[in-house]
Amino acid sequence: MDLTKPDPNSPAAKRAQRSAGTVISSNQSNPNAATSPANNNRNVLSVSQLNREARLLLENGLPNICVEGEISNLARPASGHWYFTLKDSNAQIRCAMFRQRNRLVRPAPQEGDKVQLHGKLTLYEARGDYQLVVDSMQAAGEGALRQAFEALRLKLEQEGLFADERKQALPEWPSTIGVITSPSGAAVRDIIDVCGRRYRAANIILYPTSVQGETAPAEIRQALQQAIQRAEADVLIIGRGGGSLEDLWAFNDEALTRDVAACPIPIVSAVGHETDFSLCDFAADMRAPTPSAAAELVTPLAEDWLAWLNTVSGQLVRQLGRRLQAAQQTLDHTQHRLQQQHPLKRLEPYQQRLKQLELRQHNAIKQLQWLRNSQVQKLNQRLQAQSPRQALNNVAKQLAKQQQRLQLVGQALGKQEALRLAQLSAKLDVVSPLATLMRGYAIATDQTGKAITDAAQANTGDTINVKLANGDLDCTVNHSNPES
Repeated sequence: MDLTKPDPNSPAAKRAQRSAGTVISSNQSNPNAATSPANNNRNVLSVSQLNREARLLLENGLPNICVEGEISNLARPASGHWYFTLKDSNAQIRCAMFRQRNRLVRPAPQEGDKVQLHGKLTLYEARGDYQLVVDSMQAAGEGALRQAFEALRLKLEQEGLFADERKQALPEWPSTIGVITSPSGAAVRDIIDVCGRRYRAANIILYPTSVQGETAPAEIRQALQQAIQRAEADVLIIGRGGGSLEDLWAFNDEALTRDVAACPIPIVSAVGHETDFSLCDFAADMRAPTPSAAAELVTPLAEDWLAWLNTVSGQLVRQLGRRLQAAQQTLDHTQHRLQQQHPLKRLEPYQQRLKQLELRQHNAIKQLQWLRNSQVQKLNQRLQAQSPRQALNNVAKQLAKQQQRLQLVGQALGKQEALRLAQLSAKLDVVSPLATLMRGYAIATDQTGKAITDAAQANTGDTINVKLANGDLDCTVNHSNPES
């Protein structure tokens, strides 16, 4: 409805006409006749009256509207109410969303978010502000997507595509698990981690595909058909990590949903987070809230596998016991008949048969015990091989070897340096002046300590010092014979 042209028959329009319309003088034939002051006073509205009438026009003229735009100037005061501006490229409007309504909005909006609002137009009379009072909010674009989702879900549900009788049971002990998802996403890493922790005996085959965008549905269908044709997986996981409704929309494709429902291999759908639902979730044999949860659904625990092995071995022992007991009963019955008829010789084959059964039972029990012991020993060896203590022992042994080698190298270097030191000492002794003095030579110096190497350096009567191997002598020169 056009706000500038309200319905003239609406109650608000009639009230506005009565309040704001000009009262004409009864003398309508004279357009120039002056109105009395009393008549003018009756036509004047107060500001409160004007705002009230304008509010009624807005509320009655546009009682419920949907509008889409971008959030700006978002304020969240302590009262819990939200106040913000909704704008587009050309205009804006003030909005308010009260606490009892906005607590239902998850996630909370942020500045700049594009949203779709539902509410009613009103006017805050105290300030004359025109605003939209919001009663619901959702991300822009999701409203149409959710309508399309619900319509397609209802259609497929009415066709029986989601019926429980179409669902297949998941294998209890899968040997191969197929995963249809993006090779670069976190979902495939989570699935590999969970399977490695719970059930390493299973092989994991990835059928890579994109999981978002226009081409994603066709690529996912192609990966699913490839998994069906190769028939190498006992169970399939299809899905991806979390995201918005647009991000997950590939898994709401009708053709893909029908392919999932018709898949001959049991399939688990794990699209998004726990609160996200897709049509593939409804069509799959089982829905998991996350890819990690899907991996837990299709894999047994190692403890459960050992418990199953113990159960089977116990059943085998009990079955052998029952067979032996039945054979024993048959033998007792036959012996009773033989005793009655005295066919003593015919008793011997049954006795031999009994011994054979006892031997077979004994061998079977021993073989079973050996098999169980061998399996337990292999598991213990694998556990010890992965034990941190074993790794520490290996490191300690390597460290001890390195220390021993270091000591040997240090000793060899010490001996080598000692030999070298002895050789250098011997060479030093050869040129040492002390060795010369020990052979009877002496060093003469004058009073200044300068060595005397020429007789001309000392005159008769000079006092000189003579250095010997042991001690020194102070001498007086009696005669000097310099060489000519």
